[in-house]
Amino acid sequence: MGSDTRARLLEAAAQLFREQGYAATGLKQITTAAEAPWGSLYHFFPRGKEQLGVETVEHSGTRYLRLFDLVYARTESRADESVRDVFRLSAEALEKSNWGDGCPIATVALEAATTSEPLRHACADVFAGWRAATARRFAAEGIEPADDLAIYVLSAFEGALILSRTAHDTTPLRVTSEIVARTIRDHRPAG
Repeated sequence: MGSDTRARLLEAAAQLFREQGYAATGLKQITTAAEAPWGSLYHFFPRGKEQLGVETVEHSGTRYLRLFDLVYARTESRADESVRDVFRLSAEALEKSNWGDGCPIATVALEAATTSEPLRHACADVFAGWRAATARRFAAEGIEPADDLAIYVLSAFEGALILSRTAHDTTPLRVTSEIVARTIRDHRPAG
């Protein structure tokens, strides 16, 4: 029962942070969305909103990394195809959510970069984990420089997602996905 309530609080916070940001999301709003008693929030997150924010970022980061792994598994480790699929799935989610479902980390990261060291560190750690996982995939396929390309892909993805979300148009995600996929193919070893 308790872990279910905790999970609902994390999921509700993740959704609200993605849609409206960390600062604009109130604790009562989170407990209401999670259908959780008010006291449960401080039971699971005794240090309050910042602790909930850090754990939500970590939770969302892990969840999205598993999603990336599933996409890679579907394309049998073809990095260019996998990356293109991640962009495509993000574009579809963005449209379905009426432009509200952006990156679960970027929204918090932009707000927290200068206001909360624990949140900034949590966001930086998630991005570093995504970058490292992407670099490992590239290196396993002989795509080099793996780490540099992973930074490029993550930066291009986050930028295209922000542009698409603010324009209410998936063109930035679609265009960027093709350029990124071509760049990855160009770095694939010959043969």
